[in-house]
Amino acid sequence: MPEIGQLLILLPVLLFSLTIHEVAHAVTAEWYGDSTARRLGRISLNPVVHIDWIGTVILPILGILGGGIVFGWAKPVPVNPVNFSNPREDMIKVAFAGPASNLILAFIGGLIMRFVNMTGIMQSEIFIQILYFFVFINISLAIFNLIPVAPLDGSQIFGNMISKNNPELAWKLQFYGPKILMGLILIGMVTPFSILGFIMMPFVKTFMYLFTGISF
Repeated sequence: MPEIGQLLILLPVLLFSLTIHEVAHAVTAEWYGDSTARRLGRISLNPVVHIDWIGTVILPILGILGGGIVFGWAKPVPVNPVNFSNPREDMIKVAFAGPASNLILAFIGGLIMRFVNMTGIMQSEIFIQILYFFVFINISLAIFNLIPVAPLDGSQIFGNMISKNNPELAWKLQFYGPKILMGLILIGMVTPFSILGFIMMPFVKTFMYLFTGISF
């Protein structure tokens, strides 16, 4: 598929997937007692309120044009752990809700792909490509966000898990994380080797096969 064709399919899928990701954080936070996101209008399916121009637009476009793995992030949902009854445990659940929502979307997309392939219903090339990218992007987002480097969800999950016994390491993850992440992204952009791709692709391939039966 031409690169412009990929952009026309991938960007709307990515925007939808990131919106669901952030809404999952917001809804889970409210479930456990923090309504900050609702007060700030972030429990919304309007993608505009969740857009981060670097993570939602620029990096995905560069990834598509560079032929590499597609990843990104949206504007983080504001969460105040003080409102939780169990701040450390509840923050882990809130952080995990985003990647979990993407895996659920990927699973649903995989079921639809299997159904289409089995029955032949709506088996047009463009529809199959949209489904494929939908599953691939959501798996990629889930795996990417579970990397334990700030500001990704994995840093909140891992950081809160170790904060009681190793608060210094948890602090370092939050402080140095953005620098490490940007370094990893830049390495993938300026060299033929992507550390992020090397870390993520085995997991992406495994979930793609589990959800769709497709190996690559």
